Amino acid sequence: MNLARKYLPHYTVEDYRIWKGDWELIGGIPYAMAPSPVWKHQRVSGLIFLQIEKQMENCSENCRVCQEVDWIVSKDTVVRPDILVVCGEVEDYVKTTPRVIFEVVSKSTAFKDENLKFELYQKERVNYYALVYPDLKKMRVFKLKNSRYEKVFDSDNGNFLFDIETCRFTIDLTSVWKKI
Repeated sequence: MNLARKYLPHYTVEDYRIWKGDWELIGGIPYAMAPSPVWKHQRVSGLIFLQIEKQMENCSENCRVCQEVDWIVSKDTVVRPDILVVCGEVEDYVKTTPRVIFEVVSKSTAFKDENLKFELYQKERVNYYALVYPDLKKMRVFKLKNSRYEKVFDSDNGNFLFDIETCRFTIDLTSVWKKI
């Protein structure tokens, strides 16, 4: 065990629920969320959300898309992805593993999105993890294969088809970048 981690307090979702401000909790360690996102971040997130929402009607399973809702992973882990696609019933918070997660990456969130969340989402078997970089006008998509993420898309334009069994949707990056 890492010596520093040995002496850090270990928090739970119950602790998390009473905190003021915006936090994520990963493995019992709290991470302050960045202040409210900037215009470009929200615009990109909204445009991707709308593209997915328009295509959800074609899904035979009960799949839905949502923005910034808590996913309670375990007793000591809760995260709030920018966009997630969940199949099945959801009440107040997401408690089942999302099929797809998008994180819109900024300088202040890059380490957490590219490392901590990458490892967490891979471990929790999220089918697709998409990292969207508004400043670079780029998207990287990782697909879970044999319990490991494999990069399947890394581009600044074009389309990518997300195929999650009974639900398929495409993100048109060219359209997103044209509108920001």
